[in-house]
Amino acid sequence: MCGIAGELRLDGTRPDPAVIARMTAALARRGPDGEGAWQDGPVAFGHRRLAIIDLSPRSAQPMVDRELGLALVFNGTLYNYPALRAELIGRGHHFHSDGDTEVILRAWAEWGEACVERLEGMFAFAVWDGRALCLVRDRLGIKPLYYSLDGRRIRFASTPQALLAAGGVDTGIDAVALHHHFTLHAVVPAPHTLLRGVRKLAPATTLTIDPDGRRRERRYWSLAAQRPERALDAGEWQAAIHDGLCAAVQRHLSVADVKVGVLLSGGLDSSLLVGLLAEHGVGDLMTFSVGFEDQPEERGHEFEYSDAVAAHFGTRHHQFSIPNHEVLDRLPEAVDAMAEPMVGQDAVAFYLLAEQVSKTVKAVQSGQGADEVFGGYFWYPRMQAETAGTPLERFRRHYFDRDHDEYLAMVDPRHHGADHTAALVAARLAEPMADEFIDQVLRLDVTMLITDDPVKRVDNMTMAWGLEARVPFLDHHVVELAAAMPPELKLASGGKHVLKEIARGLLPDAVIDRKKGYFPMPALKYVRGDFLAFMHGILDARACRERGLFDRAYVDKLLAEPEAHHTRIQGSKLWHLALLELWLQRNVDG
Repeated sequence: MCGIAGELRLDGTRPDPAVIARMTAALARRGPDGEGAWQDGPVAFGHRRLAIIDLSPRSAQPMVDRELGLALVFNGTLYNYPALRAELIGRGHHFHSDGDTEVILRAWAEWGEACVERLEGMFAFAVWDGRALCLVRDRLGIKPLYYSLDGRRIRFASTPQALLAAGGVDTGIDAVALHHHFTLHAVVPAPHTLLRGVRKLAPATTLTIDPDGRRRERRYWSLAAQRPERALDAGEWQAAIHDGLCAAVQRHLSVADVKVGVLLSGGLDSSLLVGLLAEHGVGDLMTFSVGFEDQPEERGHEFEYSDAVAAHFGTRHHQFSIPNHEVLDRLPEAVDAMAEPMVGQDAVAFYLLAEQVSKTVKAVQSGQGADEVFGGYFWYPRMQAETAGTPLERFRRHYFDRDHDEYLAMVDPRHHGADHTAALVAARLAEPMADEFIDQVLRLDVTMLITDDPVKRVDNMTMAWGLEARVPFLDHHVVELAAAMPPELKLASGGKHVLKEIARGLLPDAVIDRKKGYFPMPALKYVRGDFLAFMHGILDARACRERGLFDRAYVDKLLAEPEAHHTRIQGSKLWHLALLELWLQRNVDG
């Protein structure tokens, strides 16, 4: 788990080492255990290391094999690297390290770009073979990879901030991205980002760039959401999911040379991770929970559930309570850790939790992905119950933060344009190999929406503290199996029916049968007092007014009654505006 960066010149010159150094320095928090740089002709790589597997210098990066003519920088973890290593040794390869980085290097030598289909885990990496640069991202986009491209060069990095540190990036607002951002809870699907000069590689994709500027992009994996030829009954599906999850949580725990803990929110998902590990005899588990101050409308913690799970399994539990004044004081710091603006309330929660957890362990398992893979959110049954309209209409009525008319009223006329989000979502829902409407919706969520919301949020906020987060529910074998399962086995019982059945008898009933919760931070949902004053200051700042992104009448309306304006999934519309503006002020204006 690391931070990677690099540059390929397309104009016959050599990269400037000072540029690589600036990019690498901007990634320091992602890799506190070491740094490295390498350059050869038109290409240069930089790396910051978080040592999780093979802690020795033998797995330092950039990793270069002059005999093979390959150089590699890699961020992530391969959970099947021991098996791949053994296979490659059987094919005559010799290894000089015990980690997963060299496995990628030698797999590339053996199978070329096709090796990516053999890799299991979370990864983003770049390979130079003397003829071309290839960028690769894992199937679900768990690990980030951004790039900037012009006629002279391509630069890549784990964060946009590293590209901005290199200089020469067009920081104008991307109109398509802006529309997505305010419609899909700050999700901006690849290749767009909010900045015109920064793109990102899509999940399950390779991008090859030749020194003459020619590009080839390939999608190497897609998700089918169709029933298998042999119908399975409910018991068979439950057994299959149970076995798949057990294998995933064990892989995510055992493939490490450091202690791996669990982020325990008190919800079903993280509690089930603890339960499955305990079920298979894993002892001395360390668990971690965070909570915040209550508001009259909503509690700020779920300690009664996380405490019950920790006590039930005898974990070494760590509980952290964060007062509102600390949340407000640390908000700008958390925003600095966001590769892109993220409006989810739990982004700040994860940031503050990761700070504490990183003092004890270097890697954790987290429950992200279970709601999207197994149908846990309240809007899925509402969409399913709709009978009128196209798939897009059934989806947007329960999900979009703003319809297009409101978006046009919100932004300055200079940013008006087409309904980009509707066009994208309609196209993705219509892709083949999905049996039912809810299959289409869940596949869209798992393969696009989740990448730039909870998955990115967890990566950014944990890696800001040199903490690796692993997400077993997004093991691609589990995802493929769940996608083939009938929707009713997901949506029954108020959502995640099959997980609740697996948990029955393993977890306390109170955890299984409770109303679904979130990582709550009420102060960012019910905006008042110091938090309202904070957002007012951001949106009334000279930088905001000069940027002219928002219609001032719309801003004033939200400031006057912030609690009267929530999205369909109960996010604060005022926080959406304030967060984007704050991110721009701290990342672009400076």
